[in-house]
Amino acid sequence: MNKKIREKIIEYILALCALITVLTTISILYVLISEAFIFFTEVSIIDFFTDTQWTPLFAEKHFGILPLLTGTLLTAAIAIAVAMPIGLTIAIYLNEYAHKNFKYVIKPLLEILAAVPTVVYGFFALTVVTPFLQQYFTGMAGFNSLSAGFVMGIMIIPYISSLSDDAITAVPSHIREGSLALGANRIQTAFRVVIPSAASGIIVSIMLAISRAIGETMIVAIAAGQQPRLTLNPLVPIETITTYIVQVSLGDVAHNSLEYRTIFAAGITLFAFTFLLNNLSFWFNKKFHRKYV
Repeated sequence: MNKKIREKIIEYILALCALITVLTTISILYVLISEAFIFFTEVSIIDFFTDTQWTPLFAEKHFGILPLLTGTLLTAAIAIAVAMPIGLTIAIYLNEYAHKNFKYVIKPLLEILAAVPTVVYGFFALTVVTPFLQQYFTGMAGFNSLSAGFVMGIMIIPYISSLSDDAITAVPSHIREGSLALGANRIQTAFRVVIPSAASGIIVSIMLAISRAIGETMIVAIAAGQQPRLTLNPLVPIETITTYIVQVSLGDVAHNSLEYRTIFAAGITLFAFTFLLNNLSFWFNKKFHRKYV
């Protein structure tokens, strides 16, 4: 077998792998859209996005996605509020202050957080974080979005710290050296020169972390509760879109019923949000990317 034939075989294998991923995405979209279309033939799409109650499994049925959407965004916002400052601080420290040997040891250890099963995080939030927070927040329910969002934030720290670290590392050394030569100290160089130079990569890491938080299932299913309510109070039980999908998928709801098809309507809504965030990250990366000579 000559070199050209081997290269062609490798090329076809790579193309097949790429095609499989595309076909998988198209198949998922087809299932979501086709089932959601049947659902919206029976339920008004206007009511779906404006009704403030979500009770498709009750005798008095309401199909307003807003309570689930609010719960999803609330837990994601808490997670990002926890992960973003910690992740960026870690990335800046590892690049600008830590010894190289220390960085090579700590960075893999941080990335282990992303490998811990999310069900472990969920039980940690329920059995450790919630009782701890209840000592400081009177009236805090056993299931709540605060502890779920807090632990979710810990889980996504590696997404921000690792990707931001890569973005900061990619900043050319002469940028730092020029700043220091002009009299700036290390803190000024880090925050006024390096961070703005790596802004595109940092923003992308935050966007990807938000997408990961929005799509999280087990932590919110275990620690946040299963009570869909339109509220921004992080101390009460809520329900997210992913939690509802799990609830219906594992329950006694009849397949091909209207109640069962609600998971596809909720799923296409979740897909739309993650798709929007991914495209926003691409736009930010393209807009703020800087080229250095």
